[in-house]
Amino acid sequence: MLGGALLVSAGLVTGCTGGSVQSRDVSQWVDGVSAEDIARSMQVRVPASASDVKAAYQKGFQDDQLLLAFVLPAAEVDGFLAQLKPTEPVKAGPKSFAGPEPVAPFAHIGLPEPDSVAGVRTAQVCAPCAGDVDFMHVAVAQVDERTSRVYLQATD
Repeated sequence: MLGGALLVSAGLVTGCTGGSVQSRDVSQWVDGVSAEDIARSMQVRVPASASDVKAAYQKGFQDDQLLLAFVLPAAEVDGFLAQLKPTEPVKAGPKSFAGPEPVAPFAHIGLPEPDSVAGVRTAQVCAPCAGDVDFMHVAVAQVDERTSRVYLQATD
């Protein structure tokens, strides 16, 4: 038993000093994950009219993070939000989308963070959610007078 404790202690020290154990504690973005894969995991259907569709998957130490964003014609946004059946009203005001490292996850896919966009509307979609997703948030930010960007962030 003492030998096992020493082995665990040695592993912790190795993790603190830059050894191989440390890599398990760091979140990493996974390459090659498609927007379709992310949408399927989130159990969300991206509208056919969506453009500039971007997605990312971050493998975390304990929780994974799924990101999906796309631009919709402004007239279609409320219909899309209704199909999500948010657990709270979608209302003006930022909600922190900060997740596992990095603090600005949407920057990984080349987008401004929803929190930083004036006039953003946000809501929690589900917690707990169906399937493997633990919780999901949505944010909508106007791009111009005709379009809005929809941001979805989920944790599983």
